Amino acid sequence: MTLKRILGAMTLLLTPTIALAHPGHGDNGLVAGISHPLGGLDHLLAMLAVGLWAAQHKSAARWALPCTFIVTLLIGGLLGFAGLELPALEGGIAASVLALGLAVALAVRPPLSLAMAATALFALFHGVAHGLELPDMTSPWGYATGFVAATAVLHAAGYALVRVLPQSAAPLVRLAGAASAATGVWLLAS
Repeated sequence: MTLKRILGAMTLLLTPTIALAHPGHGDNGLVAGISHPLGGLDHLLAMLAVGLWAAQHKSAARWALPCTFIVTLLIGGLLGFAGLELPALEGGIAASVLALGLAVALAVRPPLSLAMAATALFALFHGVAHGLELPDMTSPWGYATGFVAATAVLHAAGYALVRVLPQSAAPLVRLAGAASAATGVWLLAS
């Protein structure tokens, strides 16, 4: 698969987000849940970075990091549905964009337990935010299904990008991580 095809597929994945940029499309919950991770730059970058970072690892981390993120995202979403608010929620999300971007840019490979703990912490912030932002008149379960599915697709896209590109493209992946980290700094400063 060529880089042109990968970019074309990613463009198609993001196209519905453009069409759903205004309210009124997510009344069934599922569409709102799918569009939320795709429509927010902070969520989009963090979730792609998890996939990129997982693909940079060897063995169990390749599946453990995305699975940890998804499970903890769902738990955080349920806590958000219940009204739990984390202190510095937006700061935690911005920090996740920074830290995950740096992890990709530097291709760090900490012990699996540490990588999973960091991934879970970041996913908790994202999940609570998703749960708190549940639109009125939507099905919470449809919404949860949508945001978990969109997250899994974003993780898979990041993972596939690293695995499909030739090894000589590794600097481009690291550059993408650096751009994500820079966006995290910008988000923290905003």
